Amino acid sequence: MDLLKAHILTLVTLVPLAGALLLLLLPRDEHGQLRVTALITSLVGFVVSLPLWSWYDTAAGGIQLEERLQWMPTAGASYHVGVDGIAVLLILLTTFLAPIVILSTWGSITHRVKELMIAILLLQTAMIGTFTALDVLLFFVFWELMLLPISLIIGIWGSERRIYAAVKLFIYTTLGSMMMLAGVLYMYWKTKELPGAAGPSFEFADFMRLTLSATEQAWLFGAFALAFAIKVPVFPLHTWLPDAHVQAPAAGSVLLAGVLLKMGTFGFVRYAMPLFPGATERFAPLMGWLAVIGIVYGSLMSMAQTDMKKLIAYSSVAHLGYVVLGLFARTNEGASGAVLQMVNHGISTGALFLLIGYMYDRRHTRELSQYGGQAKATPVMAALFLVVTLSSIGLPGTNGFVGEFLVLLGTFGAPAAQGRVWGILASSGVVLGAVYMLTLYQKAYLGPMTNPEVKATKDLSGRELTTLAPLIAAILVIGIFPQPMLELIKKPVADFVSRTGGAAAGPAQAAAAPTPGQRFQIRGFDAKTGGMKQLLPQLPIRPQVPSAPVRPGGADPSH
Repeated sequence: MDLLKAHILTLVTLVPLAGALLLLLLPRDEHGQLRVTALITSLVGFVVSLPLWSWYDTAAGGIQLEERLQWMPTAGASYHVGVDGIAVLLILLTTFLAPIVILSTWGSITHRVKELMIAILLLQTAMIGTFTALDVLLFFVFWELMLLPISLIIGIWGSERRIYAAVKLFIYTTLGSMMMLAGVLYMYWKTKELPGAAGPSFEFADFMRLTLSATEQAWLFGAFALAFAIKVPVFPLHTWLPDAHVQAPAAGSVLLAGVLLKMGTFGFVRYAMPLFPGATERFAPLMGWLAVIGIVYGSLMSMAQTDMKKLIAYSSVAHLGYVVLGLFARTNEGASGAVLQMVNHGISTGALFLLIGYMYDRRHTRELSQYGGQAKATPVMAALFLVVTLSSIGLPGTNGFVGEFLVLLGTFGAPAAQGRVWGILASSGVVLGAVYMLTLYQKAYLGPMTNPEVKATKDLSGRELTTLAPLIAAILVIGIFPQPMLELIKKPVADFVSRTGGAAAGPAQAAAAPTPGQRFQIRGFDAKTGGMKQLLPQLPIRPQVPSAPVRPGGADPSH
């Protein structure tokens, strides 16, 4: 057991890669054998990842389960991996979605199955590696490795304009990556100046020790933030996303929405904001406004769509706007809600793309005008679509409510002067979200059957129900019992807020003005007692004071 625990991260990362290598040895025409092998591999990966939850010590926090091996010692690069609670949550999301994605392809994709299964497994390895890397060069390698499989999935198995969408994704992401690489190399050479340094290093811990001027921080934050903002995507860098989602197969859309977009938000949490706290404080107002604009813009664009898939694609711009807003609010509540919303969006939007994919397989159209009254023909599909719709609009009792509520709560208490304005404007996204999602459901499933083809539509099969059942269960479980996840990320979130100079307190707009030492808490349902319990630890509210000179890793006021 000790040996397994010592190498658990490597095992979780390499299981999908081992499965991909095994698929290379199998006959190309044996589709059943290829699919079953890929599915078993993904299930093994999920089972192997489960101990991460119990082995991560939430009381201690910080980076745990570290592994380090020499890679390129002369260049200061090593295979160094480890996780905090946020990374554990996102790894589990990745391994949870992988078998669902693979199983969902069985009825819809029948050509080049071998290549598709290999691409999905390689993508899983790259995504997990990105979450675990503690050597910045290793992180960049995994970051770039993700781009090839997802581009192939869109470009080979997508719709009519799949090549255009794949190339657009590739160009956008590569542009951001090159800027980030320039920033990484600058910091790499800067580490030579650290006390006791034998040479330059790619160690993330060494990057964190650097003392950077305000100008250096501004340029480096811009380089890193551009790469991550493209991946999220943050308005106005979002234009690749609707094309990618519309043209991708359902499996590709689930992978995009479920995990790949979270790479951008994770990049902000792990790298851009903690590495450059001075620049984070300086640019937080800009990022907050971009997030709010993304929320409103994405919602309005969703309301204007007639293609169901494009509607959900624009809704992702809005939902991930909440994540970015929560992070740049730099409060415990906002950051906790942002991390939780990363998981919630992956589950709910992933389920929506699966359901729309199953509808497309039956009717070969995504135009809302071609549907109507489908609940009469497919009652089970209609019921599940309703559950996911309510989750997407943040109905209490579903996973979407907890994340958005915490983000808005934390935004009102943001140290930025605009926090309350952000909170009010972002709240409009909740209303707009209800409008476009309920309109989608009404036009697709309710009303009379105006199209005779709707009556002949078959309901969900057993395999399709199997792919959706875990997602529906996750929507309800997280919505009712969010505390285990909040406990897992509590310490990393507190460290993140402290490092980025945010407010450790909740809303500062209580009926009476808060004073130092006053306590704030969030309470929720306790399943054991049937009563209410504290969801987040009591947080001391501190007064708003001018920022002090940035500590090591931040801007040096002498420059």
